Amino acid sequence: MSPSISVPQRLERPVYLDRLPPCNHGCPAGENIQLWLDFSQDGRYREAWEVIMQDNPMPAVHGRSCYHPCEDVCNRVDVDRTVSIHAVERYLGDQALKEGWPVPIPPVDMSGKRVLVIGGGPSGLSAAYHLRRAGHDVTIHDAGPMAGGMMHFGIPKYRLPRDVLDAEIDRIRDMGVEIVLNHKVEDVVAELEAGGFDAGFLAIGAHLSRRVDIPARDAGRMYDAISFLRDVEDGEEPKIGRRVAIYGGGNTAMDAARTAKRLGADEALIIYRRDREHMPAHDFEAVEALDEGVEMHWLRTIRQIDESMFKVEVMELDEAGYPQPTGRFEQLEVDTLIMALGQDVDTDFLQTVPGLEFKKDGTVLVGPDMMTGYPGLFAGGDMVPSERTITVAVGHGKKASRYIDAYLKGTSYIPAPKHEIATSELLNLWYDTDAAQREQAHIPVGQRQTTFDEVIGGLDEESARYEAQRCLSCGNCFECDACLGCCPDDAVIKLGVGKRYRFDYDLCTGCRICAEQCPCAAIEMVAEPNA
Repeated sequence: MSPSISVPQRLERPVYLDRLPPCNHGCPAGENIQLWLDFSQDGRYREAWEVIMQDNPMPAVHGRSCYHPCEDVCNRVDVDRTVSIHAVERYLGDQALKEGWPVPIPPVDMSGKRVLVIGGGPSGLSAAYHLRRAGHDVTIHDAGPMAGGMMHFGIPKYRLPRDVLDAEIDRIRDMGVEIVLNHKVEDVVAELEAGGFDAGFLAIGAHLSRRVDIPARDAGRMYDAISFLRDVEDGEEPKIGRRVAIYGGGNTAMDAARTAKRLGADEALIIYRRDREHMPAHDFEAVEALDEGVEMHWLRTIRQIDESMFKVEVMELDEAGYPQPTGRFEQLEVDTLIMALGQDVDTDFLQTVPGLEFKKDGTVLVGPDMMTGYPGLFAGGDMVPSERTITVAVGHGKKASRYIDAYLKGTSYIPAPKHEIATSELLNLWYDTDAAQREQAHIPVGQRQTTFDEVIGGLDEESARYEAQRCLSCGNCFECDACLGCCPDDAVIKLGVGKRYRFDYDLCTGCRICAEQCPCAAIEMVAEPNA
């Protein structure tokens, strides 16, 4: 009688799962980036755009103006360079405008509920868009002569062409969102009651430039950066002279300096109290400014102004990175000073609204549901404590819309739980993935200084598709067949294109080879039940 063979007991089994791609996690608007990149890989551009539009109503704008934090966390940086996500998004957004793709609106019945949105910038437009898709009537009241807020008045045309911005705003208006311009709200509660609104969303942008006390015996020409950029947007040409100083180190300072060069300034000088490493502006903004001839005077603070002569103190950074005075001074002569030290929100008109609470900087405190202390009044964007970017504002508008929708329906909105992030150490890139990033074309530096034409060009169809194909599909199966090919027990069953795989646990021995070979970390070994 032959001896029996002892089969080892399986202690764990493989399971397929979807981990959260870092790009998706890093997007303040909550876009499903990996999914629309996947559609783009196959040339399914309209489907890709429709995926974006579930979360963000202005992809052509964001493809140009977002600071793409999604790329900052892209795992591909450990291979060569990040996927140019913003460039693919721009391509999709531009294609939608070119082809006239209609906004995909889910089949919903109109609720009969009315929502007032105060402010027609990115956060207000986003909230209005999503609320309209949810079946509510939405009206935007904006104090300005055109919708867009700081996208119109704070971002120069060479970064965001106005025909692109206006087209994406018009698309929201064409959905049935009413936009009332030149309408400054003075009394929020009265406005809500008079209009018969069931809820409101505060989305006023940070239009007030911060001031700083600088002794000045006789100050010459001075502008705040926002007023300066607004005047240029309105078609005026401020008289700035030959030599212009910009006081500040943020993105607005870079925009003001580059705009000054385009208005004819021979020299545009950035004066900032810290160094480049600690500046609030994004590095690529500084790079483009330097390329265009903007001079950077790091570690400098203006102490006194006497007509066109500035007394500037040299600073040093302490161990914590904070600037400290040195007692060493320089003289600097300029024709115009542009103050770019940050912006605040005008919330004075909200002080009488019952229940509202404010931080010292004037921003409004909200709960996790984006609601203020006044029932039915929500807030987002620059109005609340947060990073002030277009994409953050759009994300706030979407998030608030979810809670406003639930409030109007008398229900609760519970966000779906997030999966584990597919970090680079979880990946197993056994295949050759050497594929250099496609560069976007730039107009020549000499041409930039004489025109407000868009500086950065878009990708063509071939390049956009190529960039999408550089995506590593972190955390999500892309049907590479690695698990199918490596399983020694034939326990992996392929279900067909787009349907992925399943495991036959009657055959699986728990050897872990499939999990170790999965390049995108879409397989996890879990403890065997009752083992």
